[in-house]
Amino acid sequence: MSFQNTPMNVEDPSPMLVNMEQSSPVSKDESQNGGGSAHLEFSVFNSAKLKTDLQAMGVKLKKHEDNIRFLKSQKIKFDEVITELQGRLSSVRPPTPSKENIEINEQIIRHKNTAAGVLAVIEARHGAHVSQIPLMKGVVGIVAKLGKINDENLSQVLSDYLGMRSMLAIVCKDHDSAMALQTYDNQGMIDTSAGLHGLGSSIGQTIEGNFDAICLESVRPYVGRHIADDPQRRLDLLKPKFPNGECPPGFLGFAVNMIQIDPAYLLCVTSYGYGLRETLFYSLFSRLQVYKTRVEMISALPCISDGAVSLDGGIIRAAGIFTLGSRGEVNVRFAKPTASRRMDNYSEMEKQIKELTWKKGKLMEDMGREHVIRKDTLENFGKKKEEFVRFLAQSSATNQQTIPPR
Repeated sequence: MSFQNTPMNVEDPSPMLVNMEQSSPVSKDESQNGGGSAHLEFSVFNSAKLKTDLQAMGVKLKKHEDNIRFLKSQKIKFDEVITELQGRLSSVRPPTPSKENIEINEQIIRHKNTAAGVLAVIEARHGAHVSQIPLMKGVVGIVAKLGKINDENLSQVLSDYLGMRSMLAIVCKDHDSAMALQTYDNQGMIDTSAGLHGLGSSIGQTIEGNFDAICLESVRPYVGRHIADDPQRRLDLLKPKFPNGECPPGFLGFAVNMIQIDPAYLLCVTSYGYGLRETLFYSLFSRLQVYKTRVEMISALPCISDGAVSLDGGIIRAAGIFTLGSRGEVNVRFAKPTASRRMDNYSEMEKQIKELTWKKGKLMEDMGREHVIRKDTLENFGKKKEEFVRFLAQSSATNQQTIPPR
C-alpha cells in the first residue's frame, strides 16, 4: 500500500480506501483463533473508524477545492467586466461641475482657515485627479457636497438643523482615513506639516480651531428594508400616524429620504456594502420628519419621536427640545440636483465599477478563507493517514506474534 506524502488534490478518496480495505490485517485464521478474538475485534473497529475518518476528510478537501475553483472563475469574470467598464469610463470625458456645485464649493472656500475650506480648494485645483493624492484616497467628501435637495426652503432648514459644524464635516470611509487627516509629533502636538494641515500649508492656509471627521465604518447604519424598485434606494420607514391611523396633515416625508445622492455613493461606500443614505445621512437625520408648515408640525407632536422640521423654518430637535428665536441662516446649503444624461451615465458607470469592485473584494475574502480551511484539512488528512499507516504496521506485527505456527 502506497501513500503520497502531501496529497495536493484529493479528487476522490474511495480508491485509497479500497486499497486500505484490501490491506486490512484480518485473516480467517486469526478469526478462528480464540485467544486473538478480542484483539481482532479491536483491530476491525479501529480500522473501520480510521477509514471512515479519512474518507470524510477526503470529501471535505474535494469540496473546498471545488469552492476555490468556482471562486477563481468568478474572479476572472469580475475582472473582465470591471476592465471593460473602466475602459468605457476612461473614453468618456468627465462631466463638468454644474453651476450649483460650483456655487456650493465657493461657499465652502469662503470659510478660510477651516478644514473644509482647505479641502474645497484642493478639490477645485485637482478636479477628478484629487483621489490620486494619498491622503484623499479614503476621503469621501464634505457633508454639504454629498447630498442634493431640490427645494430651496428644505435645503435651508436642513442646513440650519445640522448647523455649520456638521455641514462642513469631512466624511471618510474608515478609521485609518479619518485619523490620517491629523497626525501628532512625539510631544503630542499637531504636526502641521502632515495630514490636512500639510495640504493647507501647501496652499498658504492654516487650519484654525477644530473640525469634525465622520468615519462611515464606525457609525451605526440603517439595517432595515429599502423602498422596492427605487433607484435612489430610499429607506422603507413607517410613516407617522395618529392613534386613529391617520397620517398627520402636512407631513412630507423623512429628511433622510429627501436627500438626492449621486449614484456612485448609493452602494458599497463602506466595506460592508452600505451607501451614504444608510450611513452618513441616517446618522445625521435618523427619522427626522419634514412638514409643510410650523403649525402642522406642532399639531403632529404626538407622532414625533426623532425631531422634525418645517419648510417655513420650524425645528424640533428631539422630543421636548425646540429651536426658537429668529432664523439664523447657515450660509452653506445643499446644492440642487442637475439633470444631465451624460452625468447620469457617467455616475452609473462609476456606481457599477464600485459595486463590482466591492463584490470582488468580498469574493477574495471568501477565497482566502477557503484556502486556510483547505490547508488545515490537508494537514489533518496527512496526520490521520500517518496514524492509519502506523496502526496497520502495529496490527500486522501483533498478528504475526499471536497467530500460532501451523
